[in-house]
Amino acid sequence: MTRPALELEFRFVHEPEPGPSWRALLREYWPAYRRWYYGNYPGAGTRPDYATCRRMLRRHLPAMVPVHDALTELAGGQDDVARFLTLYRPPPSVRGCTQAVWGRGEDIALVRNYDFAPHLADGVVLRSAWSGVDVIALTDCLVGALDGMNAHGLVASLAFGGDRTVGDGFGTAMLVRAVLEACETVAEAAALLHDAPVHMSYTVTLVDRRGDHATVYLRPGRAAETVTTTVATNHQGAVVWPEHARFSQTVERRQHALELLDAGDGASDLEALAARFLEPPLYRRAYARCSGTLYTAVYRPGAGTLDLLWPGARRRFGFDAFEGGTQVARFEPGPTCGVPGD
Repeated sequence: MTRPALELEFRFVHEPEPGPSWRALLREYWPAYRRWYYGNYPGAGTRPDYATCRRMLRRHLPAMVPVHDALTELAGGQDDVARFLTLYRPPPSVRGCTQAVWGRGEDIALVRNYDFAPHLADGVVLRSAWSGVDVIALTDCLVGALDGMNAHGLVASLAFGGDRTVGDGFGTAMLVRAVLEACETVAEAAALLHDAPVHMSYTVTLVDRRGDHATVYLRPGRAAETVTTTVATNHQGAVVWPEHARFSQTVERRQHALELLDAGDGASDLEALAARFLEPPLYRRAYARCSGTLYTAVYRPGAGTLDLLWPGARRRFGFDAFEGGTQVARFEPGPTCGVPGD
């Protein structure tokens, strides 16, 4: 039997200060996010209280405190929403992703695939200035960022790190958002990531318009590690979850992306690289296992642009031009079966 293609409606929103557009999104998404954050996982009822969430936010991510204040007020000041909007100690979340740093100097770019399930994604490209600096980001939980770029020319992007260990810390999407709100360079961003606790193993790739890049391995309860690799998939050096590694093809994807980068560094090769990210093995169709590719993002910090791609479609966003609206992406599903490790 042929299954219908899955869909995700992307929404493109330009709202400098938290306002009616963000509030409308929260009202629409909140029932599902409340179930996820408080009710669907073992121990969900023990999510940290408001005082703990705020204390940790002030201690580790002080730049996010005014943002949290504004969003919480816009949400009506509810305790459960306020706790959620810190993304402190959220439930575990396993995603895919492939990230590659292309080029050098002013021509540097970040190309990434985000692999997850369409029905669990925000699908929101938000241009905002919550802390006074322009940010364009793909949101997660409406407060965090899966990947994004700020007007200083700093780009940050996350990928699952391949370890099921869960600890006390922030969801990595909140750390990526904090980097985009508070930092101007790769060095500043790496320092922030080294100082903040994370709840699961995740990898954050950073580039800036100076041509600097870094990859930061984040692990709960352990010191962060900065490496200079140009490709990140879903393991950090050694594989520690073999079942997930086999299912996600993390080793094969990393090797394939490295080979693509080694193929050349001419200006036209960035377009060729982005096109290859829409092909196997980098492009994945395991949507039922939360590991199907939802989009390819190409960030050019020098030009201040984001190209968002999926099969048959391409949208460009930038600080000079940002067109709002919506567009539906359709995906052909692959085999169905359970999430590895469940």
